[in-house]
Amino acid sequence: MFRHILSVGGLTLASRVLGFLRDVLTAALLGAGPVADAFFVAFRLPNHFRALFAEGAFNSAFVPLFSGKLVQDGAAAARRFADEVMTLLVIVQLVLLLAVLAFMPQFMTVFAPGFADEPEKFRLAVLFTSITFPYLLLISLVSLYGGVLNSMSRFGSAAAAPILMNLCLIAALVVGTPLTPTAGHALSWGVLVSGVAQFLYLAWDARRADMSLRPVMPRLSPDVKRFLKVLGPAALGSGLTQISLFADTLIASALPTGAVSYLYYADRLNQLPLGVIGIAVGTVLLPEMSKRIKSGDEAGAVDSQNRAIELSLVLTLPAAIAFLVAGTPILSVLFQRGAFGPSDAAASALTLQAYALGLPAFVVIRSLVNGFYARHDTATPVRVALAAVGINVALKLALMGPLAQVGLAVATSVGAWVNAGLLALLLHRRGLFRADARLTRNLPRMVVAASAMAGALWLATGRLAPWLGAAGAAERLGGLLVLAAVGLAVYAIAAVLLGLVRRSDLGRLRRRRAKA
Repeated sequence: MFRHILSVGGLTLASRVLGFLRDVLTAALLGAGPVADAFFVAFRLPNHFRALFAEGAFNSAFVPLFSGKLVQDGAAAARRFADEVMTLLVIVQLVLLLAVLAFMPQFMTVFAPGFADEPEKFRLAVLFTSITFPYLLLISLVSLYGGVLNSMSRFGSAAAAPILMNLCLIAALVVGTPLTPTAGHALSWGVLVSGVAQFLYLAWDARRADMSLRPVMPRLSPDVKRFLKVLGPAALGSGLTQISLFADTLIASALPTGAVSYLYYADRLNQLPLGVIGIAVGTVLLPEMSKRIKSGDEAGAVDSQNRAIELSLVLTLPAAIAFLVAGTPILSVLFQRGAFGPSDAAASALTLQAYALGLPAFVVIRSLVNGFYARHDTATPVRVALAAVGINVALKLALMGPLAQVGLAVATSVGAWVNAGLLALLLHRRGLFRADARLTRNLPRMVVAASAMAGALWLATGRLAPWLGAAGAAERLGGLLVLAAVGLAVYAIAAVLLGLVRRSDLGRLRRRRAKA
């Protein structure tokens, strides 16, 4: 499981590095003005629906059932089930796509009402979203193929697909911007092209695995009925989560120009550890637990969950500390150039620090929620999400006035901790999860190592201030690299001294990777 997590995490890291290059170019060409706000709304809306219809509810319902089919009935039965689900998915997505495209201005009035006061920004948002929204159908099929391949322990293709998206968007910025009215136009077309590229790539890999999917006559077979029964609560739960994200877009659209962009740039950095660690762990853990539970190995499933939580926290805490202590130099060095000025970097850094408060909770949620999904319980996370979203949205409304977009990020972090705490409590009460001796022993050690890193970063930031604030990009980047090296070195040394990471474990992992 660790080997697969490292593989998925490595590919995701490569994607995020390309994503940063894309964001650097985007910040330089778009800045944080009306065109940028319009594009980011157009980019976020199909991704909100993607999380609802694809990665969130869909995978939580599909992967455990498909994995169970593979274990119990074989590949042919599993393929038939996937064919039926694909047909249902395409029909639903086409209906949604046609409805949204037909009523795009009204749709935009609902989801970005603040844009209505600025006609040009509203017009661009409608145009950009009309271009990007078909991406939802393509990326939903990508998620289906990814669930199939992940259940077969072929994690590479699904993890590598976002690399294609970033390459397409970088190409759109470099090649398409001179050929279109604005960089926002070029990026919107790049989003659509990236969906095509990702779909073709995963379909090709599924064919190599002898798991090509094809549409069939739609019918409510017993397997599809069971899938829909599990999907219903999962969709509701994902919908509640998306309400919180929609609330960010809705409320930020009513804030002064730039708020949407500040949230976007801060979230892009926050998504780096969440994607590299949280998504990698969740992607591998769900089929792992599903297969163990289906085989009657409950103890093995709980052990896998403990190790996933432990690994998630060990790798996430350094990122959270770095964002909290050094958020301003990180944002300034990465994005402050061209149309993205010092005030934009400062506002984005404050937003990033607010997101960082909830980063450990967001990552742990990925492991905790799989304890329910692997047992085909998608209803309990809905009740938990309802409580968390209620607190989240109430805090957004209370904090948007005094703290602007920073208040939205604070509310998001508080909601994440409520969600994680309730999930852990319910799993424990039902006897489905208990923190074992190793996890309990290592939690305070993680806090000590993270505190040592925070102190080192605070001291190093002061010493490196001349470099981090220099006019030359090379000096600023060099200062940031030195700062990162200091923080990681202190954390790594503390982790080894405290016994969080044992050299014998690293040696065994290297030997396993060499054999693989």
